Amino acid sequence: MHRRRRTALLLSAAIAAAPLLTACGSDAHPGAAAVVGGQRITVAQLETRVDEVRDAQRAAVADDAQYAQAIAKTGTLTRDTLHGMVLDRVLHRAAEDAGITVTRKEIQTMRAGLEQQAGGAKGLETAWLQQYGIAPERLDDNLRLQLEAQKLATALGTDTSRPAFWAALSKASKELDVDLNPRYGTWDVEKSSRVDAKTPWVREVTASGTRQTA
Repeated sequence: MHRRRRTALLLSAAIAAAPLLTACGSDAHPGAAAVVGGQRITVAQLETRVDEVRDAQRAAVADDAQYAQAIAKTGTLTRDTLHGMVLDRVLHRAAEDAGITVTRKEIQTMRAGLEQQAGGAKGLETAWLQQYGIAPERLDDNLRLQLEAQKLATALGTDTSRPAFWAALSKASKELDVDLNPRYGTWDVEKSSRVDAKTPWVREVTASGTRQTA
């Protein structure tokens, strides 16, 4: 899998200062981890996503010591998960603005190619869980994210490391008026990321039937 699948241009949040959105407080949005486009991502929804990853990690290891190691390696899982949930909506808006859609067939084609490279469905699920903190039941959602990012970059005549791509996400962030609960950090409009986020969010992958960005 590692020979044939290229992971390129990992995108991580810059820590440099930039204009910030006002973080949402408990008075304005009780129970909200974030508000994106006027829609709440509740703390309960966030906790459910985190629990999905923890349950998958527990099922994937043989003993408590291995599970403890997995927990230690993903100590920022809650914040990283929220970051992904918010950015998913931001990227989807940017893709919509550019007239980009991703079909179920495209997701299935990408997944089939990756499964072949990983030695099967289980191998792919394990790889995404271990490397990216993606629970098996969220794998297709993540592949849609990858495809939207690749298509958006292509439509802009650029790749996901270039300013034009990030400008499109910044525009979408402003349109959606992302409002983050301060307990989870602060959202950087210009970078379209949580200020303290350090975990790559887009994995540019290649597989049979998928198009690779430059």
